[in-house]
Amino acid sequence: AIFVCCGGGGMLAGVAAYVKRVRPGVLVIGVEAEDAAGMTASLRAGQLQELEHVGLFADGAAVKRVGEETFRICNHLVDEMLTVSTDEICAAIKDGFMDTRSILEPAGALAIAGVKQWAAAANTRDQTYVAITSGANMNFDSLRFVSERADASETLLSVVIPERPGAFRQLIGRLEPRNVTEFSYRHAGPGADAAHIYISFQAAGAEDNASVIAALRADGCETLDLTANELAKDHARHLAGGRVTIEHERLYRFEFPERPGALSRFLDALNGGWNVSLFHYRNHGGDVGRVLAALQVPEADSDAFDTFLTELEYPYVRECGNVAYKRFLQAS
Repeated sequence: AIFVCCGGGGMLAGVAAYVKRVRPGVLVIGVEAEDAAGMTASLRAGQLQELEHVGLFADGAAVKRVGEETFRICNHLVDEMLTVSTDEICAAIKDGFMDTRSILEPAGALAIAGVKQWAAAANTRDQTYVAITSGANMNFDSLRFVSERADASETLLSVVIPERPGAFRQLIGRLEPRNVTEFSYRHAGPGADAAHIYISFQAAGAEDNASVIAALRADGCETLDLTANELAKDHARHLAGGRVTIEHERLYRFEFPERPGALSRFLDALNGGWNVSLFHYRNHGGDVGRVLAALQVPEADSDAFDTFLTELEYPYVRECGNVAYKRFLQAS
């Protein structure tokens, strides 16, 4: 099978015309972004369709209406059309880079995303597929978004755990030895008995993901899978928490060597008996892990806490007076 990116349909029609003449038994499959699937809609309807709007992430293949002649040829020769999501396109860009060290533009990676989707749905192995990669006009500013969304193994969860010391570590223990890529939490304020956590991790597959969620729920933790939730992925994960007044709160930035299991070891070291009232960590693929954490430390424990920080042996900066903390995380 040959997988071909489709925008207006010119390349798909040309490849189909040639392949069906010389090797009619080879499947020709067109691939479109799911928010710009003009050819798919037209072939399904049996006539040209004009889309009301198109997504612009794969802008090199974003057209509202495909060509009349390309539609005629594709309607006669193309075996199937696939549509792929933005996340699938980002993962395909990553796959292309890992194999060739070349960075494709979103439209250029459509065929790779289609191959992956097709092979997964058919559960096939040891077959020969061709993916035509058709462009590398990548905007550097888009790479941050692509990198953020390219990890197809990342699962984003919302988990409710008891508001008590040690609950964080117990939660991480349920995820080990999987790699935790994000952890975001803010104390809900005085009297709160539950902590709401955004956490993401790399699962080995759908079954592994389901087993983690089942284990958390068996522990009594309310757990929601937000992996397909666009609002959560684009916005809410960055807004978790808010301004609250927490007694004896001290805010610190920590750094630790970024390697598998490093976050767990950091939490083990942080478990000094003081309640954690804020925690934020995101794995950006660097050599150093950066954590923002707040702990409730009474004045009487100051000496013990200073000793704890010294023995922790991680670089840290106290941020209690930081204007961003006072304005966005601490109530007046």
